[in-house]
Amino acid sequence: MQKKVLLLGGTGAMGVYLAPELRKRGYQVYITSRSAHTSDDPDIIFLTGNAKNIEFLRQVLDKKFDVIVDFMIYKTEEFRGRYQELLDTGAHYIFVSSYRVYGDSRDGPITEDSPRLLDSVADPEYLKTDEYALTKARQEDILRTAERKNWTIVRPAITYSKDRFQLGTLEAQDFVRRALMGKPVVFPRQMLGKQATMSWAGDVAKLITCLIENEKAMGQTYTVSTSEHHSWKEIMGYYQEILNLQVKIVDLAVYEKVVGGPYQIKYDRMLNRVVDNRKVLEATGMRQEDFMPLKDGLRMELENFRKDPAFRRVDPARDRKMDEAAASPLRAFVSQGRHKITTLRRLCAEKKLLSTLRSKLNKSK
Repeated sequence: MQKKVLLLGGTGAMGVYLAPELRKRGYQVYITSRSAHTSDDPDIIFLTGNAKNIEFLRQVLDKKFDVIVDFMIYKTEEFRGRYQELLDTGAHYIFVSSYRVYGDSRDGPITEDSPRLLDSVADPEYLKTDEYALTKARQEDILRTAERKNWTIVRPAITYSKDRFQLGTLEAQDFVRRALMGKPVVFPRQMLGKQATMSWAGDVAKLITCLIENEKAMGQTYTVSTSEHHSWKEIMGYYQEILNLQVKIVDLAVYEKVVGGPYQIKYDRMLNRVVDNRKVLEATGMRQEDFMPLKDGLRMELENFRKDPAFRRVDPARDRKMDEAAASPLRAFVSQGRHKITTLRRLCAEKKLLSTLRSKLNKSK
């Protein structure tokens, strides 16, 4: 009998590669999404509805699955109210966490046993929040208290995909769109030297597929990522080469005012994230040489994307702030009005006149 996999919220960056990868392994794939989708493959079936709605979720779980891959982003208490039901199905439950749970890799590459922010940060105001990295870590802890061990935690690094690209905390709608329009973006100088790990979603899908129904993976945690890492300056260089992206380097405080998200900046992109992926390679049989090199992967995905670009959730207010911050002093000055242009011309004329007078004075001496 054909085995079935359920992807909760599986239409995102990783899901679009995971579904066809699972089909190659012979699984029938069901995908929940709040938006209606169609498929040419009769064994990829979309279920329209919000998987956070417990009644909808229970209706879906009645179909009895062998594997559940959970891409949903829950609040901590939301997850506490449903994790037991997900485990009680008996399916192999794959909980998608994030490598953002980790702290800085200053003491060496990150392993699955490296300190998490939840356990190591001395910032009481941050710890009061349910920020993404903390939420995922708390939900991991909830899973670990369960009597059943039919779960596996996977922690992807920054994952780029068909329409998902990142530069610092900027997403495709923030910088790829502007690059295609010939408009500049800002980037903080303090982040340039920080190391980041970015994985191609196709590789992450292969890793997750190899962990599915793997007895050794039960009750285990894996960082599903390449070990290739680059500074944000190098990653920016790839985007500049591929997209002709224009970047204005600014102070971190300016960048934060433009893009917001201070905790993601401070506790993610301003940390060095270098991954030791030996545990997942051993579990899956993959080799580091099998991974897509970052520059090649970005070029491939961006060249495909720019043929028919579509952007999600463009923020007009952020875009205006980016325009203002990325403008050169001259451009910003001129934009204030025609009378400013007159003033600028007068100042230039006065400077030229002063230079001429100085020259004459020197000659008379």
